[in-house]
Amino acid sequence: MASISSARKASVMVPHIGAAPLLHGGDLTAARRLFPDAPEPFIDLSTGINPHSYPVPQLPSEVFARLPEPAALGRLVAAAAQAYGAPSADHVAAAPGTQILLPMVATLVPPGRAAVLGPTYAEHLRVAALAGHVAKEVTDIGQLADADLAIVVNPNNPDGRIVSRDALLALGEEQKRRGGLLVVDEAFMDVAPAGFSVGADVERGHIVVLRSFGKFSGLAGLRLGFALAGQEIAARLNASLGPWAVAGPAIAIGLAALADVSWMETTRELLRQDARRLVDILTNAGVEIVGAPRCSASCERAPRASYSIIWAAPGSWCDVFRAAGVAAARASRQRRRMAAPSRGARGISVINRGSTAARLSSPASLRKTARPVQSSQFEYGRFPV
Repeated sequence: MASISSARKASVMVPHIGAAPLLHGGDLTAARRLFPDAPEPFIDLSTGINPHSYPVPQLPSEVFARLPEPAALGRLVAAAAQAYGAPSADHVAAAPGTQILLPMVATLVPPGRAAVLGPTYAEHLRVAALAGHVAKEVTDIGQLADADLAIVVNPNNPDGRIVSRDALLALGEEQKRRGGLLVVDEAFMDVAPAGFSVGADVERGHIVVLRSFGKFSGLAGLRLGFALAGQEIAARLNASLGPWAVAGPAIAIGLAALADVSWMETTRELLRQDARRLVDILTNAGVEIVGAPRCSASCERAPRASYSIIWAAPGSWCDVFRAAGVAAARASRQRRRMAAPSRGARGISVINRGSTAARLSSPASLRKTARPVQSSQFEYGRFPV
């Protein structure tokens, strides 16, 4: 605890390298600008958001007109503690999305060594560096043991890797012994198999668990997320967030959704059905499924089309990566299209902003000119639906 406590007085050095914001998916305006002739509608698989959104209830005008009241926020964090398995509401901090929590959590320990289990969501590495840590991405959980700040996305994005609860608890206890911190980003835990979350164990080690509300609820624009942590850390995060951090409409909708167990169960089953349907679609389009679709899978088409699909989490959400180089892809529009669509003449476009962390391979005929698609570039393909 000494190291975590001393972080309050530590000065944070923000390096120039990596300070620029990363480009992310979800920008359909940019996709349409780059590919004006792409068929509509787009199916955006670049952000891992449930396409079956929670039905937003009718809200009273007061939640828009008045400042959020502390009592309402208290009910929200209590509901989050219940839904995510935290020991109590005092172990929860509510925020306008988990993204805003990343720099706060990264400064809970003084600048030192940060290690992120990758390949994964790139913001963790960037924010750790901005907080003054010497940040690196590692490929084995054993390499996190000597880090002052250890970060694991579980289930992982983009490959669906799941780290066992026992392994995370052992790492958290080691961090507690050394005065470090383990951050477990459980953004996709809502659709993971039972028994992997460490939300109930935040007092056992120096552990902070991040839970995204918008991904599973399909309400990413609402901007709502939570940190589960020991009471002292949760109190510090709440103090840093200050009053009225979460908007009144977000509190009201979050309360309704977190208590709606029936909707959650129905949605999980719907996503499982969608996942099976997606596997069938890809298989019928000539895509070979590699891995276990329940938690993670990668799909590769014949080299001629050179698409890879990697599940970001169990369910129907996935990221689509284009392996061929941008120059080669633009030279042949047909090579960017996988299969003739069966819904209407124009079909459906599937887009993704490529991940530099993804391991991609290009067809042999294009290897001399092909490069992995960078995060600032879009590609699209057609699927029969």
